[in-house]
Amino acid sequence: MSHLFPTYGRYPISIVKGKGSRLWDDQGKEYLDFMSGIAVTNLGHVPDRVKAALVAQLDQLWHVSNLYQIPNQEKAAKLLTDNSCADAVFFCNSGAEANEAAIKLARRYQQKVLGNGRHEIITFARSFHGRTLATLTATGQDKVKEGFLPLPQGFVHVPLNDLQALEAAVNDRTAAVMLETVQAEGGVVPVDPAFLRSVRELCDRRGLLLILDEIQTGMGRTGKLFSYQHYGVEPDIFTLAKGLGSGFPVGAMLAKAPLIPAFNAGSHGSTFGGTPIAMAAVAATVETMLIEQAPERAAVAGELLMGKLRDALDGVPGVLEVRGKGLLVGIACDGPVADAVGELQRRGLLVIVAGPNVIRLLPNLLVTSEEIEEAVGLIAAVLKERAAVKPAAE
Repeated sequence: MSHLFPTYGRYPISIVKGKGSRLWDDQGKEYLDFMSGIAVTNLGHVPDRVKAALVAQLDQLWHVSNLYQIPNQEKAAKLLTDNSCADAVFFCNSGAEANEAAIKLARRYQQKVLGNGRHEIITFARSFHGRTLATLTATGQDKVKEGFLPLPQGFVHVPLNDLQALEAAVNDRTAAVMLETVQAEGGVVPVDPAFLRSVRELCDRRGLLLILDEIQTGMGRTGKLFSYQHYGVEPDIFTLAKGLGSGFPVGAMLAKAPLIPAFNAGSHGSTFGGTPIAMAAVAATVETMLIEQAPERAAVAGELLMGKLRDALDGVPGVLEVRGKGLLVGIACDGPVADAVGELQRRGLLVIVAGPNVIRLLPNLLVTSEEIEEAVGLIAAVLKERAAVKPAAE
């Protein structure tokens, strides 16, 4: 009998070791990892510089609380702000906490700095923003909300890429618009660049804040250090987690200078946010990404991966589209893909779903062309075999 809550539909695999793009289970079986812990190990497993930074920090100091100065927080924050449009950072422990902080900052800025009563956040259908009560309410998927009523007020959902619906939803209570540049959990659905530019213009015109959830798209995943850098648009607030600490749990909420007064002393906090250990991981991760040019390499690798997938899957029955940005890639199919994911796992390739009908690929940003060839070969074989037997099964 397990003593854990059964909140996860776990695969029957126990992973015990990882390095680079490879994982090994407790039976010694090797896997090519094309899910990276759900876009977390963006530098591969156990990256050398991050490991060295963590080992050194473990010998020095683990925790003191945010009642004291933590020099590594300043170092990590400077690395992030020097390489983004942001001016200030709040460190926390997860993506959900980062999005909570973004929601709170937007409301507090409108109410305490600008002195109005704005509090509503507009988000989009099929989005995913977390599992706290506020962030699951912000999420545009009903399945994560079942059994958690009553939900907090102040969230409105509209269809993605529908400017008319968005404009109709804005009123004198609206504080901010919050979206992902690629809806990863929602099916690997990229935002229309023209729509995102129109959202920025609408926010400027109506006095709203633009919040970008970069929990999965940030830290080089889409081929830029931060995904907003593709679009010629800057957010007022954006959030990070997942790839920020190379597997060490950490999140961050970043914002521009005018919003800094909204989070004055005592307005928000976190016991474990920005510990010396977490900051060692963040600083080493960002430094490594810059030194290794990981985002640029991800852009090249993503084009290679999507191109090879399109060639290999062209004409395969059941495959509708290969889409994505950088190394956030989805293979959209005409029905559920859980069986294909399971078969790929049995053959030694780890991938994940994005909704019932999309196979999501999230290799690390330093993935090699040989590893891409190996993965595409396995995926093509499984989907072709699946297509061949499907009519008989029906």
